[in-house]
Amino acid sequence: MLVECVPNFSEGRDPATIAALQAAAAVPGVRLLDTHSDPDHHRTVLTLAGPPDPVAEAAFRTVRVAAERIDLRRHRGVHPRIGAADVVPFVPLGDTPMAVCVALAERLGARIGRELGLPVYLYGEAARRPERRALPDIRRGEYEGLVEAIGRDPTRTPDFGPAVLGPAGAVAVGARRPLIAFNILLGTEDLAIARAVARAVRASSGGLPAVQALGVPVSRPGVVQVTLNVLDTRQTDLLTVVTAVREAAARHGVAVVESELVGLAPADALLPAAAAALHLPGLRLRQVLELAWALAETPPTAAS
Repeated sequence: MLVECVPNFSEGRDPATIAALQAAAAVPGVRLLDTHSDPDHHRTVLTLAGPPDPVAEAAFRTVRVAAERIDLRRHRGVHPRIGAADVVPFVPLGDTPMAVCVALAERLGARIGRELGLPVYLYGEAARRPERRALPDIRRGEYEGLVEAIGRDPTRTPDFGPAVLGPAGAVAVGARRPLIAFNILLGTEDLAIARAVARAVRASSGGLPAVQALGVPVSRPGVVQVTLNVLDTRQTDLLTVVTAVREAAARHGVAVVESELVGLAPADALLPAAAAALHLPGLRLRQVLELAWALAETPPTAAS
């Protein structure tokens, strides 16, 4: 069985800390597939994959390093966050059951609370309360709001660890399907337009199913960003998301400048978007040269 883990850390500017997080993930059997750092979001995302137990060990070691090196009292970035190791999701790969990832999240959460003394909130498929399934609900008020609420508001009592928030904050640990983190730059410096576009496309405002979106400022001159999570491309594919953002921006007289993929995305999410844009309804994995090479010694599947 194989799983993916995509821990997000509240550090996107210090190369030494980012290198320390990468080094901590070096557990036998675990592959570090990608590192994505963003100074505006002040955030680094690692993509790890391998057998369940080694991946969980690598995740724990990176959380420990983050807790030692990152102080949320001094952290400022455009991305919502509650902790140094802000979120640690497990994702099943191949035929791995979701139950395996739920069990990993529970074990890792308990260990973080016990050994590192950090408050832990289980989310997604691992959530123990329905109101904690969605990550934005756990992040409500961010670190600063949680400082005030934890220990006072029973609804903010962590699933593991103490009901006390220190400099490293809290950790959301969960299990989920693959999601695609996707940023789109708009050709304006008007943040109100980015926020209006985000409102128009996100599910919580009546927009696209399984899409989360925020409008945020960035340091690059002349642009603002719509930062998106596409939670389930079976409900809303990437091309639909980009088209909706483009159309919403156009209503304000603004064009899309470019987009950015954060971390990795499954081929079965990217290929349909490419196929639709190129009017190639029959595009298959084995028609992509590099994928054909990788799949050459594996049996064909319905997806390929």
